[in-house]
Amino acid sequence: MDVNAAVAAAAAIAGVLTGVIAMLAFRWSERDQKRPTRTSLHTDPVLPPGVDTVLSVLRSSAVVLDESDAVVKASSAAYALGLVRGGKLAVEPMLQMARDTRRDGEIRQVELDLPRRGTGRGEALAVSARVAPLGSRLVLLLVEDLTEARRIEAVRRDFVANVSHELKTPVGALSLLSEAVMDASDDPEAVERFAGRMQIEATRLTNLVQELIDLSRVQNDDPLEDAEPVRVDELVAEAIDRCRHQAGTKQITMAAGGTADLHVWGNRGQLAAALGNLVENAVNYSPARTRVGIAARRVPATGGDMIELAVTDQGIGISDRDKERIFERFYRVDPARSRATGGTGLGLAIVKHVAASHGGEVTVWSSEGQGSTFTLRLPEAGAARDRATDHPSDLDEEDGRPDGTTTVSSPYEPLPAPEVLP
Repeated sequence: MDVNAAVAAAAAIAGVLTGVIAMLAFRWSERDQKRPTRTSLHTDPVLPPGVDTVLSVLRSSAVVLDESDAVVKASSAAYALGLVRGGKLAVEPMLQMARDTRRDGEIRQVELDLPRRGTGRGEALAVSARVAPLGSRLVLLLVEDLTEARRIEAVRRDFVANVSHELKTPVGALSLLSEAVMDASDDPEAVERFAGRMQIEATRLTNLVQELIDLSRVQNDDPLEDAEPVRVDELVAEAIDRCRHQAGTKQITMAAGGTADLHVWGNRGQLAAALGNLVENAVNYSPARTRVGIAARRVPATGGDMIELAVTDQGIGISDRDKERIFERFYRVDPARSRATGGTGLGLAIVKHVAASHGGEVTVWSSEGQGSTFTLRLPEAGAARDRATDHPSDLDEEDGRPDGTTTVSSPYEPLPAPEVLP
């Protein structure tokens, strides 16, 4: 009996010990599972509450680094800019900023020029980097791309400088001519000559101010708010009428042709100004007794047919180098010739903005000494074709074109070399 009791007691004690050991092992296992390992510190650290959500909505590129400089979290924009590669921050100046901030807790900010990924042209990527501590061991890096802002600022700076220069020239000329008129008050011929020059400079100043207003309007207004079907025939007739006097002075023949009864969708005033600028340029840069052609046609395109308006001249032509810049504001191929014609260098910039705001484009073909062809492509007003019969055309009955113009047989081929017309 005593032996049996002893065995039972021993078994009970052994069971209790086994249970205690099992419980301790279970507790120890739980503790090991909750304890962060070296790997988990790098791959799945705990961000402060709400930080993940805030970083996901920031427009800036965001990178969170831990105490070993490993990337805890990075936004897709940070990868796109090439800031993070292989789980590490790839920009050494930013990495050094993060280490300094982790050491002393101070917020730092710097602007850097970084090489742009994927291009072999060495273009710089301008960024602003700001580093701040995030909790006790993490560091937050925010990077803002300033490249586009800097480009816009440079364009604005150049624009202001160019405007100042362009305005200063006619204003200064008017001031000098007025002094000359006063000094020559007893010489009627001199007064008449100086007064004529003053009229020319005043006209140039007026044109420059008006084109600045037009450029500002096409940049800031939404032309499709007041969009309507616009007859291409009417736009062509208006452009020809606008330049009729200059063409007549130089004995330049203006010819219109192409497909009739076409309609484009947009702001009539802006479209008329754009086509008028192209025709006016063609007349101004063409030799005397040559020809300027304006033609329209419908071309198929993805998303709907487009209308092409081509303006062809027999002028001086444009070099390959200048063709890349002719749509810039105030850029002129021949500044001396522009002064003679009164050009401001804004006409083609206006055409470019009008085309872009209407969902189209403007292109140029040119060869030096053989002339140029500017092509304005605009979306067609599809429903307008069905309503064309509601708006009778003002075309001439004999040749089907607006009065005072002739037909170009092949409107999209370069016109022949300049020739003296009878």
